[in-house]
Parts: sequence; structure tokens; C-alpha cells
Amino acid sequence: MINFSNKHRSSQVEVMDSLDFQGEELKNLLNDLKTINKWLGGNHITIDGVKKLIKNHSKGTTVTILDIGCGDGEMLRRCADYSAKQNLSFKLIGIDFNENILEIAKSKSAAYSNISFLNMDVVNNTEAIPETDIVLCTLFLHHFNNEEIKKLTKKILIKSRLGIVINDLERSKLAFNLFKLVHKLFLKTKTARHDGLISIAKGFKKNELVKFSEHIPNQRSTIRWCWAYRFQWIIKKNR
Repeated sequence: MINFSNKHRSSQVEVMDSLDFQGEELKNLLNDLKTINKWLGGNHITIDGVKKLIKNHSKGTTVTILDIGCGDGEMLRRCADYSAKQNLSFKLIGIDFNENILEIAKSKSAAYSNISFLNMDVVNNTEAIPETDIVLCTLFLHHFNNEEIKKLTKKILIKSRLGIVINDLERSKLAFNLFKLVHKLFLKTKTARHDGLISIAKGFKKNELVKFSEHIPNQRSTIRWCWAYRFQWIIKKNR
């Protein structure tokens, strides 16, 4: 039974958070996640955030972008495609704690010479996070409790030169119920249907993101709601 609360984020654990999750079920799940992002425009939210952070950045220099919780590297490939179309130079690094996912990411990204990957548990090893220009967190923060989020956002801002782009879920009862109605039509795996509901229940209210931002020094935050039931939270570093 997956519980939903408007007042509190769920503490239930998603199946895909297990390091043992692998094989065909993992591949099918990643395909389901790609389908969801394609139809609901999720990737656009992150790319838009990158555009805003590099708006005043010189076109002649390379921008290093770190994607934490990169999964199969889909967002990195979309960033690489965007940079190629705009004649920009991006160095793209994906971090994930699941080696099985990273093997898939490396295979799918083989044609992209500017994408590389690191296997790392960033929550328990924040000092090892490489310095970068921009950090991406797409559907990543909701996997953690509030104290872990406060600690992680502070640290990754220190590691970034320009700022952070966070794209994550709104905790909405309507979204939760809509997902229950339609998930069987679009998603092939039981894991995606199960984890999707937990993800929404672990999502955020805007006031919760505002409170997180108040704990992060040396920055300016912009938080806006996006379709479909997402928040774009841009943390721009003061320089």
C-alpha cells in the first residue's frame, strides 16, 4: 500500500534505489522513464535551467556540467545535443551510485565524446564531488530525506561555479490519482508503476523548497511550477 500525505513527504523506498536492481527489468524501467519524460516534457525543464545559468557565459569557453543521479545518461545526451545545435562547448559528467545503470549509460552514450561517468555515492561522500560549473539534479532530490537534501544542496553549490538546476516532482494528490488512472496505459513495468506513485508521494510542496533554500548561503533561488506537476528550482550562486 502506497500512502499519500499533503502534509508530509513519504519515507517509502523505491525499488530502483536498490543496488541489486539490474537486468531486463532495469532496462525496461529506464525505457519507461524516458517515455514519461518525453510525453510530459520533463527534459525541457532542465535544459531551460541550463540556458538561464549560462545566459551571460562566454560562448568561447567550455561549460562543465555535472548530472547527479544521471541514470542511463538521457539528460546528458539531451544537453550534448543542445550544445551541438547552439555551437556551445559542454563537458558532461554523469554520477550515479548504481554500477548497473552506469553500464547502460556508457553504452547509450558511446557516440558522445564529451560525456563521461563516475560511480559515486554523493550523499555519503560529498567531498569527492568534482568541481564544476553547473550541477543538475533531475528527479533526484526526492529520493532523500529533508536533512540529506539540506546537506547535499549546500555542498554541491560550493562545488559549482554558476549554480544548480533542480527538476523534481510536486507532491500533488491530483497527480497521484491521475498517475494511478493512466500508468497501466503507458508504462510496461510494475516497478515504474510502483516507484512512480512513491516518487509523487515523496515530492515537494513549493513552501518546502523555499524552506530548503533558506538554509543555503551565498545564492539566489528561483522556484517555479511547471507542467506536468514539476518544479524548476534554479539556485544561482552569488559571485
